[in-house]
Amino acid sequence: MVFGQVVIGPPGSGKTTYCNGMSQFLSLLGRKVAVVNLDPANDALPYECAINIEDLIKLSDVMAEHSLGPNGGLVYCMDYLEKNIDWLEEKLKPLIEDHYLLFDFPGQVELFFLHSNARSVINKLIKKLNLRLTAVHLIDAHLCCEPGKYVSALLLSLSTMVHFELPHINVLSKIDLIENYGNLAFNLEFYTDVQDLSYLQHHLEQDPRSAKYRKLTKELCDVIDDFGLVNFSTLDIQDKESVGNLVKLIDKSNGYIFSSIDSSAVEFSKIAAAPLDWEYYRTAEVQEKYMKDDEFVQQTSRMQ
Repeated sequence: MVFGQVVIGPPGSGKTTYCNGMSQFLSLLGRKVAVVNLDPANDALPYECAINIEDLIKLSDVMAEHSLGPNGGLVYCMDYLEKNIDWLEEKLKPLIEDHYLLFDFPGQVELFFLHSNARSVINKLIKKLNLRLTAVHLIDAHLCCEPGKYVSALLLSLSTMVHFELPHINVLSKIDLIENYGNLAFNLEFYTDVQDLSYLQHHLEQDPRSAKYRKLTKELCDVIDDFGLVNFSTLDIQDKESVGNLVKLIDKSNGYIFSSIDSSAVEFSKIAAAPLDWEYYRTAEVQEKYMKDDEFVQQTSRMQ
C-alpha cells in the first residue's frame, strides 16, 4: 500500500508552502517523500518536484491556443490530465514502492466541489495503484475574523468533503497570523469545533452586507449543523509541534499508523479507539533530528 495526501484549498491558503514544509518534516522522520505538482499555474516551486504536470501540459499554452482565461484554462488542463491519466500512472510507478506522496493541486475551488475531473483523476490512481490518500483541505485562518467569510468557508469545506469522497481533514492554515486580522468574536475552539452557529447570527446582523441575507444565512448554517461533518485542525507550518500533530491525524485517517504494526485485532483496536499518542520517533537518529527545534523552522518558509 502507498500512502499520501491530496492537498487542496482556495488560492492563497498556503498549499505550496504546506507541501514544502510537510515534505521536509516527513523527511526528518525518515520517510522518502515525493511531491507531485498538479497545478499547471504554479511556476515558482519551492520544493523539489518529483512529477510536474507542466511536462504534460502548460496553462499558458492552453490559454494562448484556446483563447481561455485562467479559470477555463485550469479546467481544460484537468480534463486533459484525466484523459491522459496513463502518463501520470507511468510517472508514479517508480515511486510507489517506497515513497510517501504529496499531490499539490490547483487552487480553483470549482475543481473540488463542482467539476468531476480532479476527483476522477484521484479515484483512478487509487484503484490502479492501490493508494491510501487523505484530502487535506487548507482554509486561511483569517476567514474566522469575519462571520460571513467563515460561513462561506464552512460551506466550501462541506461541499468538498461530500464531493471528493476521501478521508478528509480541514485545516485552518497560517494560524500564527490570525491575530493580525483582528479579534475573534469567540474563542478559537468555537471555530475549530464548529459549535452552535446560531451564535454567529448577531454578529452577521451587524454587517450591513450580510444583514439582508439573514434568513438565507440561517438556513445555510442549519444545513452545516445538520450534516455535522465539518471541523478544523489548526496549522502553523513553521511550528514542528503543530505540523507533527497534523501528521498524526492524517496518518490515522488513511491508515498509515496500521501499516507497521502486527496484524492483531487487539492492537488495531487500541490505536483506532484510543487517543492518538503512538511513538513516531523510533530511531535515535530520527529522534535527534526532530529534537533540533531550529532545524525545521530554518528549512521552512511561508509564501505570502
